[in-house]
Amino acid sequence: MHLVLLGGGVSGLSCGVRLLEAGHTVELWARELSPHTTSDVAAAVWYPYRAFPQERVSAWSARTFEELCALAGQPDTGVRRVLGLELLRAPAPDPWWKPCVSGFRHATAAELRPGYADGFVFEGPVIDMPRYLPYLLARFRRLGGAVHVRQVRSLDEAWAVAPLVVNCTGLGSRALVGDDTLFPVRGEVLRVAPLPVERFLLDEDESRGMSYIIPRFQDCILGGTAEEGKASLEPDPAQARGILERAARLLPEGTRIQVLQHLVGLRPGRPSVRLEVEAVGGRRVIHNYGHGGAGVTLSWGCAEEVTALVARASGGAGHVGPVGNPSRSGRTNGT
Repeated sequence: MHLVLLGGGVSGLSCGVRLLEAGHTVELWARELSPHTTSDVAAAVWYPYRAFPQERVSAWSARTFEELCALAGQPDTGVRRVLGLELLRAPAPDPWWKPCVSGFRHATAAELRPGYADGFVFEGPVIDMPRYLPYLLARFRRLGGAVHVRQVRSLDEAWAVAPLVVNCTGLGSRALVGDDTLFPVRGEVLRVAPLPVERFLLDEDESRGMSYIIPRFQDCILGGTAEEGKASLEPDPAQARGILERAARLLPEGTRIQVLQHLVGLRPGRPSVRLEVEAVGGRRVIHNYGHGGAGVTLSWGCAEEVTALVARASGGAGHVGPVGNPSRSGRTNGT
């Protein structure tokens, strides 16, 4: 089947790869490509943050975890497996995502930082997006995918070229398809010189100000913020100071932090991920957007479900991945 795929971020590229591998021909239309996409700003570490509903997110997250771990064994992907620690202010039961990850356990007292009462230790993929996105784009092109940098203002433009469209435009779907349930969740991070940490560290307590430290190949990402409804891409010096202060509490005393870059991105918040087929006047579009702060974490699981939906739409018998019931309901709270 000939398809037009809208969106050049991690969701669009992952879908494009899987669709080409399934034998379809794919044109990718995107307003921006790496390094200018929202996905480029992602920290990124596997973690199902601000994405709903839980039962579908769990399946997508688990499948993506498997695929990212496989990619970690390949050169030039920008993916590696790193031991991580999520820090908690109070004792907590096992998280719902425990079955998705490797080597899960509760932290020992010696592993906790001052002021924390519990922690989750697990091994997870850390993704260096400036390497990973070019890898995905190159893989898409090697498989025969065509790339067109262009602004799309209506699905009619894509339907004029292909009978089935896959929409991975993230926040752009608010204007493209009139989805007013989408909202920006503004996130700021600092790219800094390498730090003396081997694990990634997470403190997702937004009431106190979240903090995360993600070591990558040649730098480190410090975060972060989650401001719902704010769409400015202008870096806020006050937020940068807060990120540095919170990170300092997790690092060895006296650690020097050299800031290289201050980055801002807008997560596509939504009450639930929208992954479903919509028929409009006899034409069809498969939506795949609204992943909150878990676009990378859900990418391969969602891509395989999209591919399965395309197989059904084209009359094929193949079933590439688990397909849940289409849903527009749920609750969101967006890396």
